[in-house]
Amino acid sequence: MASPRVRKIADRIKVVVAEMLERRVKDPRLGFVTITDVRVSGDTQQATIFYTVLGAEADLDGTAAALASARGLIRSEVGKQLGTRHVPTLEFIHDALPETARQIDDLLDRVRASDADLAQNATGATYAGEPDPYRKPREQDDLDEDDAERGDEGDAQDDPRA
Repeated sequence: MASPRVRKIADRIKVVVAEMLERRVKDPRLGFVTITDVRVSGDTQQATIFYTVLGAEADLDGTAAALASARGLIRSEVGKQLGTRHVPTLEFIHDALPETARQIDDLLDRVRASDADLAQNATGATYAGEPDPYRKPREQDDLDEDDAERGDEGDAQDDPRA
């Protein structure tokens, strides 16, 4: 786990970059961008900034180009705001988490529909054999009925005192 100092730097970079994209970067290619996460290396020399873009694939490509061209401006502002000796290099990476979550949700919906179809097909179905195919231990009442059917003759033969 990262040290608290590195985590604070990452949080501060996230805020600074989000403010920069909202207020100072005026590139028309820049779409509706959300900064989802910032990860800073342990030596604070590199910062990876994850972002998502609301819109089509063309908006994603334009936003990636706009972020690449504004990287120097954003890095200089991050350096001013952090006040550290070394300013981390910035790398912008599109965050695929929302698309992955959407795919997982679609798969779960398909599984739920499949389960509902299976449950509907199972209604009214009967077992191929007996409802409970497992043997159960015989109870005392069953043993008494079997003895009554055989009679007590078997007990006399087994008794050595007779």
